Amino acid sequence: MTSIERTAYPRFKRLITARELHLFFSPSREEVEWAVARTSSDGHQLALLVLLKSYQRMGCFPRWEEVPETVADFVRRAVELPEGLVAGHGADKTAKNHRSLVRQRVGVTYDAGQARKVAEEAIRAEAASKNNPADLINVALEQLVQRGLELPAFSTLDRMAMSIRTEVNSDIFAFVHRRIGEEERANLLRLVTTLGLDRKTLFNQLKQPAKRATWSHLKKLADHRGWLDGLGDTEVWLEGLAAGKIADFAGEAEAADAAVLQDYTETKRITLVACLVHKARMRVRDDLTTMFCKRVATKVKRARDELEEIRRQQQSIVEVLVGNYRTLLRQVDTDGPAQTARAKAGALTRRRWTRWRAWTRRPCPAR
Repeated sequence: MTSIERTAYPRFKRLITARELHLFFSPSREEVEWAVARTSSDGHQLALLVLLKSYQRMGCFPRWEEVPETVADFVRRAVELPEGLVAGHGADKTAKNHRSLVRQRVGVTYDAGQARKVAEEAIRAEAASKNNPADLINVALEQLVQRGLELPAFSTLDRMAMSIRTEVNSDIFAFVHRRIGEEERANLLRLVTTLGLDRKTLFNQLKQPAKRATWSHLKKLADHRGWLDGLGDTEVWLEGLAAGKIADFAGEAEAADAAVLQDYTETKRITLVACLVHKARMRVRDDLTTMFCKRVATKVKRARDELEEIRRQQQSIVEVLVGNYRTLLRQVDTDGPAQTARAKAGALTRRRWTRWRAWTRRPCPAR
């Protein structure tokens, strides 16, 4: 049975705050007068008010044992009924009458057949793309609320979702089984039956994760991709199936082992293994790309480091050569162009300095 906590089906919280009690469960004066006019005892009045506020809050009628004591006690104190009053519907006829009164009050028509029909159509339409029963139940709840229909019991929706999902999945299993050739079916079945040298089935090879990015692992991964591609063209087998269904079937196969899969029917076993092979083929391509990029990035980083080291060495060599050449010019080429240019620059500087000193020492003209 699907856990109700995983769905959007309305239910009472385990802990209801004082703010929520005042906001959702406080009866108005008109509602109190309405309940008093339609009941003959304080207990029935309290039960009718609790049923009314619960339906207004959740959109369905809870079983009386599901109503928290804090809610019933809050409603009792809000309408000033006696302390210790035990609320209840009494006979089944009274409970049925109370539900009819609440439906008239909130303007809802009870049509269990129509509600089941709407829920079944919604679940069947989504079962081709969704595999989680909780998701299917949520889709049915959404449609029921939009149509303004009273929600069936959660157990009704849960049984309906499981039944329709089983029916739809059986059709999918048979559809995929017909698409796969006999030889390819034998190869897929061999994965869960044939034992290797390590006494393990080949089925475990479909689940192996990628290893560290080395060239040896890259070559092994490429061989693994070739082995997977040799099992068959999964794109053709699974064409038309929703991606969510393929992922769920592959996840179910990956979580199981070969012994568990052998207990399934042949159509289901082959379809689950085919989905897992499809997932493994996509994963191995991603792993190959990632591993190759990591290896190339490592090579590029190493090449950059080596290039930087070569540049530093060449720079050191150039600096040493320039220093040696400068020393050589000073010692050997005394009358060469470099020395002549230096002498001319020094003579020109001295002449300009002499002229400036002479100009600054001239006497000022008399006024």
